[in-house]
Amino acid sequence: MRGPGLYVGITDEDWYTFLRARPHLDEVNFWAPSGARTAAPEGTPFLFKRHKPGQICGLGYVQYSEPMSVRSAWEFYGERNGVADLPELLRRIGRYTGRTVDDGYTIGCTLLAQPTFFRADIAVPADWSDHIQQTKKYSLGEPLGADLWNRTLAAAIPASPPGISLQPFGGFSTPALTPRRLGQGTFRKFVLDAYGNQCAVTGEHTVPVLQASHIVPFAETGQHEVTNGIALRSDVHRLFDLGYVTVTPNYEFRVSRKLEDDFSNGKIYYAKHGSKIHLPDRAEVRPNREYLERHGAEVFLG
Repeated sequence: MRGPGLYVGITDEDWYTFLRARPHLDEVNFWAPSGARTAAPEGTPFLFKRHKPGQICGLGYVQYSEPMSVRSAWEFYGERNGVADLPELLRRIGRYTGRTVDDGYTIGCTLLAQPTFFRADIAVPADWSDHIQQTKKYSLGEPLGADLWNRTLAAAIPASPPGISLQPFGGFSTPALTPRRLGQGTFRKFVLDAYGNQCAVTGEHTVPVLQASHIVPFAETGQHEVTNGIALRSDVHRLFDLGYVTVTPNYEFRVSRKLEDDFSNGKIYYAKHGSKIHLPDRAEVRPNREYLERHGAEVFLG
């Protein structure tokens, strides 16, 4: 195939109905009960095709794709999986596999940023076959792919939520570009992956209590950057946001004297005062020193 491409994947109708009713979600998990993953590179447009009436109903941008346990898929993405709770996700998978599965079962996960569901479906390309079970790639360098992309642009623009620019897909006019922003669930997963699923301060490894703390608030940056995140246990995260603790640009954990003044407690946190935090092995995903300096100056209570 010539030129960049886009993918069309067949959706579960319940998945589509559930997520269409939740336009606030910043990403969705296009999961496969077989455990298969898509080969689409990061930034590739991925279109959703319905079983009935068999038309294309929306799209998102590929963030990454990998096999994942059902437990992990729910932990990181929750209702972004297209279901209301974990038992329903297990039932949905069981319906397709024909057997009961537990939360350790592996599914293929393709995380899609900036999901858009069209107000009116568009037709599949003329060469689409009902024998296709999962996905099909189209090249923008060929007539069918170029036509599909043009019709996708036309369908997506009117679907933009109020207050959002009518430029398609957050301003992208061509596919095969990295999405401008990660979704919240993927941000948490990438940050926890970088820290080896442990709290940077306490060493806690229990994933359900680990969170990805923004150093500078998301509302100010407008995007989820891994270097603007630190993996923290939920209690440390709360104290970090309130300014009772901070991390210096030299990656030292500091505790404010205000914690003792306000609550007459905090021994477990003071015991960590001055210690170096656990850092990611990869330097390029370590906390941004300028962001840490800003947190210390503007948020930390001293």
